[in-house]
Amino acid sequence: MARLKVKYTEEVAPALFKKFGYKSTMQIPKIDKVVVNVGCGEARENAKVLDAVVKDLSAITGQKAVITIAKKSVANFKLREGMPVGAKVTLRGDKMWEFLDRLFNVALPRVRDFRGISANAFDGRGNYALGIKEQLIFPEIEYDKIDKIRGMDVVICTTAQTDEEARELLTLVGAPFER
Repeated sequence: MARLKVKYTEEVAPALFKKFGYKSTMQIPKIDKVVVNVGCGEARENAKVLDAVVKDLSAITGQKAVITIAKKSVANFKLREGMPVGAKVTLRGDKMWEFLDRLFNVALPRVRDFRGISANAFDGRGNYALGIKEQLIFPEIEYDKIDKIRGMDVVICTTAQTDEEARELLTLVGAPFER
């Protein structure tokens, strides 16, 4: 079983239950899913770019990425409805816990001048969004094999009702928030 999942069940859940005074164990917030998304605008000219993005995302997450397509046409971006514009992966279960463990303990500390992640990136409903500037911070990506440095968005969806509950959950799980 994933190390972070064991920590959640043995330490985090009882601490949250005690701190917020829930009446039922079902009220304890938990991490529902993690969505990793890479937007890739240059995919409309060069289809091979998307293959590289999918390969990188699959290596980082351990799960095959899904190509996302444009929902609307936007003339200013030379974008038509149905064109491929990026890739995403939705992680649940053990793969999610393994990814979060690697993100918090391996990848984020490798960021240059890292002081912690912002504590203000919650959406008001208990979900946290994090932007990563380059995929090189993940040890699965080899520097020599990439064609271009790309960023990605990591969204951590929780069952928490408020940002305060979600912040406490992520802090106890091990998210490196800045002081």
